[in-house]
Amino acid sequence: MVVGLGNPGPDYAATRHNVGAMVVDVLSQRAQARLSPHRRGRADVAEVRLGALPGTRAVLARPRSFMNTSGGPVAALVDYFGVPVQQLVVVHDELDLPFEGLRLKRGGGDNGHNGLRSVRQALGSGDFLRVRVGIGRPPGRMDAADFVLRPFSGQEREHLDLVVDKAADATEALVLTGLERTQNDFNT
Repeated sequence: MVVGLGNPGPDYAATRHNVGAMVVDVLSQRAQARLSPHRRGRADVAEVRLGALPGTRAVLARPRSFMNTSGGPVAALVDYFGVPVQQLVVVHDELDLPFEGLRLKRGGGDNGHNGLRSVRQALGSGDFLRVRVGIGRPPGRMDAADFVLRPFSGQEREHLDLVVDKAADATEALVLTGLERTQNDFNT
């Protein structure tokens, strides 16, 4: 299961905090699938095959809750689909990586990321895979919460499609080939 964290609605669609949801949108487009509301949980979901035919079966999900309460929908989907926590991939924005940076890992702390904190609490474990998409640090003394809810700058938007595509490539490779190989190929 691949979950892209973000906030719902058009007001947040182009913000830094929604880069995880953007990655899931790209993966669903590649699989020619449409994310649809799921009956068990506040999330949009598509069951797809990733990779070359016949592909690897995967569930793509984008919670419809706000970032800070992502854990409930994620836990409901993990339970419904019977996905072990170790096979859950969470794609999210990362302040501690420069814009365009990308890192994959298993587990780790939430580093003040309220979406990750919510998922860890709801699952009772942080032993899931993570695709961390760098959004950089806020300029000057800007509050991190304000920064993540702002749209990308004009210069960043010029490269955003490439960043999201690369993160989608890494996420797909993670599902198909595993963590170690994908880290070697994509970690920056």
